[in-house]
Amino acid sequence: MILDTCALLWLASGDKSLSRSALKGINAAAVVYVSAISGFEIAIKVASGKLQLPHPPQEWFAKVAAHHGLAVLPLALDVCMTAAQLPPHHNDPCDRFIIAAARLHGLTVVTRDEQFRPYGVALIG
Repeated sequence: MILDTCALLWLASGDKSLSRSALKGINAAAVVYVSAISGFEIAIKVASGKLQLPHPPQEWFAKVAAHHGLAVLPLALDVCMTAAQLPPHHNDPCDRFIIAAARLHGLTVVTRDEQFRPYGVALIG
């Protein structure tokens, strides 16, 4: 299982946008991943003033990952190359990295973004 960036933010804040079925899946999963690209996306949103966090992004990310037992999936070359080769159903480059990681590692994506669906990855919202 891998969280998209919104799901990570919802999990961290206890936001009700994360469905019950998604929470059950997260709690039942042997490993829950978050892509390193989510750290990039969060840091960009903080820098642009679109997101406020109680700690600097790197510290916040590390605390959230530790608190929720999340494993950070690095941006390996195979993920980067696969993301670049995906059909253009989704134009958000950060989400394309998450989709690529999910496809390569056979992971279910926790997301409410319907633009993930055409890529054939398993979704839980």
